[in-house]
Amino acid sequence: MRRRTFDLLASGAGLLIAVVLIVAGALMTWGYTFVNNQVTTQLTEQQIVFPAKGSPELTALPPADEAAMSQYAGQQMTNGAQAETYANNFIAVHLKEIGGGKTYSQLSAESLAQPGNLKLAAQVDTVFRGTTLRGLLLNAYAFWQIGQILLIAFIIAYIAGAIMLVLAALGLWHSRRTPERAELFGRPGAHIADQPSR
Repeated sequence: MRRRTFDLLASGAGLLIAVVLIVAGALMTWGYTFVNNQVTTQLTEQQIVFPAKGSPELTALPPADEAAMSQYAGQQMTNGAQAETYANNFIAVHLKEIGGGKTYSQLSAESLAQPGNLKLAAQVDTVFRGTTLRGLLLNAYAFWQIGQILLIAFIIAYIAGAIMLVLAALGLWHSRRTPERAELFGRPGAHIADQPSR
């Protein structure tokens, strides 16, 4: 195979890969923007605010949960990382306290077995609402995390696409400098005869 032909084929493949990577990067950028905007909008509309630093709501938590919540103290919830913290380090703690460590499913079964127990029925209702809110916040976190993965992926795609463009350009540049009859795996110096004498 002629070296120039190989250079042109390799450069063409490089250009094709670059285009694919850049298009993929654009799609992932759109995906990231969509997910991030949706999560931010939905969470902002809920107007959930973290308890202020040093407030009884925070100091009553176990130390690890208090530390996790304190990093967002006084802030309005607007992203998935905040939603995960609020769900796991605030709501989950209170759900364990209210339900005595039992899940909504367990408490509900007990309540059905004791239909006259109004205190247990109220407990089931509270745990149900808390579990639902926690689940919604964790769903927001999951979608936000997908957005973060898309963010990393589109940056990598753009960088890889740019590298492929540079390599394709270098391949085209090399093909113009290669003698027309030079072979890809020819003998060393075999193309010298193709060069004009001085």
